[in-house]
Amino acid sequence: MARVTVHFHGIPKEKAYRELIDMYAKRLKNRGVKIEFHSDKLSINAYVDRLDKLKGTLIFLDEGGELMDSIEFSNRVGRWKMETDETHLAIGPADGWPKAGDTFRRNRLSLSPLTFPHEMASSMLVEQLYRATEILRGSEYHKA
Repeated sequence: MARVTVHFHGIPKEKAYRELIDMYAKRLKNRGVKIEFHSDKLSINAYVDRLDKLKGTLIFLDEGGELMDSIEFSNRVGRWKMETDETHLAIGPADGWPKAGDTFRRNRLSLSPLTFPHEMASSMLVEQLYRATEILRGSEYHKA
């Protein structure tokens, strides 16, 4: 089974977001989801270069990316976990991803067409990953 790794550009400075991410990271620990924080001192180009060196599928979280509901997302997570290659989900820096060039043409996934602070998007992503694993387990967590 493959792992899903979430990459964050920097550790959230806002304590509430850090605590939310930590809480969901603990819940996801034995579910094949890993969280990695990269230095926020990395320039956007250095961050993208580092991500490019990863083996597996790289998906950028971006408001202009593919939209799906929680059930569709859980199905996608289930497929990612069955693949042989790792899937990497990357949250960009506070200023977002470059809107031109190669980075913009890559695989992109959107949490919403609305724009959120990257720290909020980070906590929303880990909650949605937890929700996806709960849906796959058939728990009562997802109420829709």
